[in-house]
Amino acid sequence: MKKIVLPLIVALFATMSWAKSTREEATERLQLAGTVLREIMEAPDKGVPEEVVDGAKCIAVVPHMLKGGFVFGGKHGKGVASCRTPKGWSAPAFFTVSGGSWGLQIGVEGVDLVMMVMNDEGVKNLLSNKFQIGGEASAAAGPVGRHASAGTDWKADTQILSYSRAKGAFAGLTLEGAVVRQDEDSTKAIYGKDVSHEKVLTGKVPPTPAAAAFLNVVKQARQQAKVQNEKK
Repeated sequence: MKKIVLPLIVALFATMSWAKSTREEATERLQLAGTVLREIMEAPDKGVPEEVVDGAKCIAVVPHMLKGGFVFGGKHGKGVASCRTPKGWSAPAFFTVSGGSWGLQIGVEGVDLVMMVMNDEGVKNLLSNKFQIGGEASAAAGPVGRHASAGTDWKADTQILSYSRAKGAFAGLTLEGAVVRQDEDSTKAIYGKDVSHEKVLTGKVPPTPAAAAFLNVVKQARQQAKVQNEKK
């Protein structure tokens, strides 16, 4: 009997330890994502234009996507996203982004990624638990500056406008071939069960206290862009 019980106890504690560490990582990711978005929106000269933020149906952030060395081709990062609902912004959904050809990054300690989902087709893809940028979803480097130029085609059929920030430099970013999929481990750790992106991002799952800081920044993003415009 003891030979059976002891392994079960060890397995139980291992599971509890895994859940705690995963929950801590997911909570830290929410905090970092909020910081990244706030700093980008408060940038005094370049940033996500007010018109883009105003039209975005969902906002996704991947903080510190890369760390160090020569990196090109395949990438990997973990992020969080929130979408507009009739009652406000949704609870955050956790996802990973990997693969794709994103150009060469040399000696980069960390790259922050922001994705603005601009239309219903983009939302539909994000609501699924997996999609490929350049396959199911179209994406383009987003316009940079306090106002989006009328001469650009950012209002076209592009589903996702993407941006990157590395060592303070901020610019649009292409994500051709990257795969976005649900981060099931973080989802379970935060919400206590496996729930789909569709349920989370359509407001069917209430946000946890850990999401408060990130969601506050998302809610204030448009106002921050407007404030920076008024300072110009």
